[in-house]
Amino acid sequence: MAEEETLELEENAEPKSKKKLIIFGAVGVVVLLIVAGVLWFVMGSSESTATTEDGETPTEQTEEVNSGEAFYVGMPRPFLFNLPGQNRSRLVEIKVQLMVRGPDDDVLIKKHIPLIEDALLTTFSSADVQKLSSLAGKDELRQLALLNVQNTLQPVTGRKVVEKVLFTGFVMQ
Repeated sequence: MAEEETLELEENAEPKSKKKLIIFGAVGVVVLLIVAGVLWFVMGSSESTATTEDGETPTEQTEEVNSGEAFYVGMPRPFLFNLPGQNRSRLVEIKVQLMVRGPDDDVLIKKHIPLIEDALLTTFSSADVQKLSSLAGKDELRQLALLNVQNTLQPVTGRKVVEKVLFTGFVMQ
């Protein structure tokens, strides 16, 4: 009788393990399908094209304007000049870097550094001491410098090469 009970236990144990294996396999397949569905949804939504406010897709030309890696071209020397003030003249030193897009513009700017230095020095030396004492005055000088550099380079290069003028050092004594 003991032998019959052990035989019955052994016979019943085999089908239970097969049932567990089938259940775990089915759960694994379902989880795999869910993960694949989520990945497909996420990858599919990131590839969709952006549209403008008019409902049109952007043209390649608009992508070219803002595309490209930013390159920073430092001027070889800081700009050092005197500005007359009310009580006394002030010595000003400004270190400048120019932001351009793409390696071609980087090379082009380095080629025209003397022209850029002239435009920046002319702009800086015409500044007012009172304006340079405030943050708003420095921002205004930076915008004016950008405009003058772009206007100076426009006839030579045929386009606006410089995107930003950055002050990396500013000392006024």
